[in-house]
Amino acid sequence: MINLSVNVNKFALLRNSRGTNIPDLENICNQILNYGANGITVHPRPDERHSKISDLLPVKKVVTKYKDAEFNIEGYPSESFIKKVIEIQPDQVTLVPDPPDALTSSFGWDCATNREFLYDIVKSFQNKNIRVSLFISPSLNTLENLEHILPDRIELYTFDFAHNFKANKEEAISPYLKIVDFIDEHCPAIDLNAGHDLNLDNLSFFLSKIPSIKEVSIGHAIVCDALDLGIEKTIKKYLEIISKK
Repeated sequence: MINLSVNVNKFALLRNSRGTNIPDLENICNQILNYGANGITVHPRPDERHSKISDLLPVKKVVTKYKDAEFNIEGYPSESFIKKVIEIQPDQVTLVPDPPDALTSSFGWDCATNREFLYDIVKSFQNKNIRVSLFISPSLNTLENLEHILPDRIELYTFDFAHNFKANKEEAISPYLKIVDFIDEHCPAIDLNAGHDLNLDNLSFFLSKIPSIKEVSIGHAIVCDALDLGIEKTIKKYLEIISKK
């Protein structure tokens, strides 16, 4: 079964734009999970322009009310981030190499140059029974030392796939298939997540080519689709695609 984790950052961005609690992020999370999504993802950035550190505990409390739902926190592993994640105890932490001023996640970890840095951080979370996923670009050149770091999962950064999908879907998926082959051969204990610009148009093809994906994290597209369809119909359309894989 492939899980759908909904990134609620853009809902939080809308809330923050007026300095009020509308829309209420806890209510949004309740709706999303009640409509069948399998989890909630938040990515609190240093400037807190969308989800905030203060959102983490309330969102976790919402998620824990739903059987088998999971809470995923994304972020750069600064000292303060590590401390907060260990305090909150989500089901999963997804580590991204974003600089503090990044607009959005735009590249994955280079495991070759961050071997010991990532190894120590990954083990610190795993020792607290928190599943660890590393954000990875579709490039074999960045995967040296991945078998040493040994996270529980990697999240495939799917921007390139989504960007090239309409021009040539087979070429768009090709680098990702090479990553999957590498993982199968060198790090078979590592499972696969995926996220970034997956949507109703490209998700089915992506999952048909990589059916071993455990979780897709989708935020921006879901918010955009919800403007046309509403949250309930949007979530159910994504779940329909996923359920066919």
